[in-house]
Amino acid sequence: MIQVEEALSIIAENSTSMPIRKIEVSKSLGYILATTVYSPIAMPPFRQSAMDGYAFIHSEKHQYDVIGSSQAGDHSKIALKENEAIRIFTGAFVPHNADTVVMQEHVMATEKSILITRMPQQYENVRNKGEQIGAEEIVFDANTLITPAAIGFLSCLGITEIEVYKKPKVAILVTGNELVKPGEKLPKGKIYESNSVMLQAALQTIGIKKAKVYKVKDNLKATKKALKEILKKYDIVLVSGGISVGDYDFVKEALLENGVEELFYKINQKPGKPMFFGSKNETLVFALPGNPASSLTNFYIYVYPAIKNRMGFSDIHLKKVIRKLKESVTNTTGKTLFLKALYDETDVTVLEGQSSAMLNTFAIANSLLIVPNEAQTLKKGQLVTLLPID
Repeated sequence: MIQVEEALSIIAENSTSMPIRKIEVSKSLGYILATTVYSPIAMPPFRQSAMDGYAFIHSEKHQYDVIGSSQAGDHSKIALKENEAIRIFTGAFVPHNADTVVMQEHVMATEKSILITRMPQQYENVRNKGEQIGAEEIVFDANTLITPAAIGFLSCLGITEIEVYKKPKVAILVTGNELVKPGEKLPKGKIYESNSVMLQAALQTIGIKKAKVYKVKDNLKATKKALKEILKKYDIVLVSGGISVGDYDFVKEALLENGVEELFYKINQKPGKPMFFGSKNETLVFALPGNPASSLTNFYIYVYPAIKNRMGFSDIHLKKVIRKLKESVTNTTGKTLFLKALYDETDVTVLEGQSSAMLNTFAIANSLLIVPNEAQTLKKGQLVTLLPID
């Protein structure tokens, strides 16, 4: 059995980045850039008007003759004199010798002339060439998450393809004779299976939209056979249940017989002690506890950073925040505790119902409070470390 920090270190060492692929910018939402992107053009590529109004050469004069117009998409070759202006619209080309645009609300206009009623500062309302970015400048560094705004920015620069890390293919194998699909009649002695849908939802929060779910009965032959096929097809395998030391827990044995290298088994923590982590070729395997709260806790602490690491994220762990403890917490276990909690701007409250089988508390929690294994007491008012999960 190992400590939490050692487990995290082993996972980080073995969570190598996925291969790189080219992808259309329009389909790249949620991917991570594998290479730095440089701008092929300046943006804007020419001086643009930031307003609907009139472009002119700034001076002390307030009255100007209107000699033409410039709409978005035009390329006006008009050369202005000091007493001349052109009608101009937002995003339109500003003539090379005009330096200022006055808003249309600040003029009195006739068909052929304007009187400026509120004089702008020189250069006001003109977007200079390259104001956002210059040609050959860095658009995004490698390991940047592609967001809707990033897609828009790349597209406005004329970029249609980028290199990203592939997203890992994830499988979830659920074990247990006692499990029944939600919606079906519940026989005596059975329970509804919830871990697969819970883990699928958790995966979606980090950009894994599809995870294939497999189910197997509690026997060694069936478990071994299912794992043999799954290990050939997926980059990440999550096994739910069957990893403890009961008479019907066959997952660890089945993994080892399928050539999975054990990197660690069991962590000095509560909940979630019985967890297996291993690898076969480039496939990572997490055998999670069957109890729902334990399973989700270990997903956040261990699976979440491993997948983000494989996807190319530079910041892979849940962020940490510091808050003041509302009530004292005792730890007589010698284990690291992850307690479901609610925090606000200043304080944190540990919730009741910390059992590894209970999800009702997890459903309203917005964080996990970390109680170090060496800490026997965290006192009321003490600053403590939280992992937000909201």
